[in-house]
Amino acid sequence: MTKTLKQLLMGLLACALVLGSVDAQAQNKKKGSKKKAQTTATTKKGSKKKKAEAPAEPTTVQLPANSNDCLFAIPLEMDKAYGPTSAPDGAGRIQEVVADKAHPNVFDREHNTVWYKFTVPYNGDLEVAIVQESEWDDYDFLIYKNTGTYFSNQVMLNKVSPVAVNMSGIDSAAMFNAVMKKGKGQGTAKKQAEPAPEFTTMSGLKPHIGMFADATDKMLTKQQTGRFIKSIPVHMGEEYYVVLDNRTVNGQGHTIEVSVHVNAYEPLVLFYDKKGRKYVDVDLMILERGGKESERPIVKDEHYKGGKVKFVPGFSYLLYAKRDGYFSIYREFNSRDLMMHDTIMLFNMERTERGSSFQIKDLDFESGEATLIGNCDSVLMDYAMMFRNHPDVNFLVKGYVQSYGVNAEADMLLSLERAKSIKAWFVKNGVDAKRITTAGMTKNEIKRAAAAALNEKGGGFSSVKAELIITGKGD
Repeated sequence: MTKTLKQLLMGLLACALVLGSVDAQAQNKKKGSKKKAQTTATTKKGSKKKKAEAPAEPTTVQLPANSNDCLFAIPLEMDKAYGPTSAPDGAGRIQEVVADKAHPNVFDREHNTVWYKFTVPYNGDLEVAIVQESEWDDYDFLIYKNTGTYFSNQVMLNKVSPVAVNMSGIDSAAMFNAVMKKGKGQGTAKKQAEPAPEFTTMSGLKPHIGMFADATDKMLTKQQTGRFIKSIPVHMGEEYYVVLDNRTVNGQGHTIEVSVHVNAYEPLVLFYDKKGRKYVDVDLMILERGGKESERPIVKDEHYKGGKVKFVPGFSYLLYAKRDGYFSIYREFNSRDLMMHDTIMLFNMERTERGSSFQIKDLDFESGEATLIGNCDSVLMDYAMMFRNHPDVNFLVKGYVQSYGVNAEADMLLSLERAKSIKAWFVKNGVDAKRITTAGMTKNEIKRAAAAALNEKGGGFSSVKAELIITGKGD
């Protein structure tokens, strides 16, 4: 009897443990559900072989503390998307935006807000793109121009009005009712306005709401339908604030991008390895010069794979691209020069490996002499910068001449002297002389050049004046 009682007690204890475990799992699942809904990154169950695999890092940008107040507005970079963010939560410590009878075209109050700010880099029309993480959310936004000292207090007291208003948003309750009625066979909701045109930003975003130069509505109030309002003109150096409010309870986050619409050159910028016959990604920096800030980075990407870049008239630019195993590219140019080019800017990435060579055709020398004349600085400067950026790469300068073979010895000597003149130019412009060797044409090369010049079918003198050949890497 004692043995039976023991078995019964053990069975009851086992049941209690199982029920407790199930209840704990249910509670943990409930606690984790809200946290899981706030991230866009999900982790799939892996195979048996991948049980120890770490979960994927979340891609959501967490909104900084207090960013739902004007004083702590998040700075935005032009033409660069910010997000997807976590969900805005509450109105912050201060209700800055509250409608009254004299100012009805602002939020009745802030529900779940986040403030952004940015400085205009050049004159044009302001554009704003907002992508919602959930189509059921009801996002509205206002744009204010910074009026100076105590700006946030002036907003709170309604002493400054927004320069742009978009409060149409999405009525999630009406949308839900429309879907339910349609599902029950009770017909559709009342007729909606014609769908708004689609817009796409420089970075490829397709916004749900925003402000664009090609839109038609100047303002969207609560009584209106639509998604996009028309751009407003802005000027270089002005500072603006965007306050974005989600009226939906327990809503989700968003992505925002601001830009200035202007007649600009927007080529596809690519980097190509001719020897490997492939496009390569590079560590790219493009700086814009000529605005209120001395230099503004418009591209800063350690793994740039190619894309459109906006170059604005009246500005100059500096481009610097690098990748291991290739020569760096350094270019300074003005937007005026770009307007005449095609829609693609293709940069050739030259390898630093031994045997790689560069033919130079545009150099000029005094007739029969080794003295450089004309535009030698502009022709050679890119090469000088290339080798200065790679002090470990050694190279050979080989000179060439036009020859009929009458005096091969003299032509060989002249070709060598021209190579030495080019070396002297490189040394004068900051390249270590120890890295440079020189050579002229051989007797056989002189004979072949003379034969080609006298050949009626395919002849003529070669246009190559010099050649730079990589000989290896030093210490």
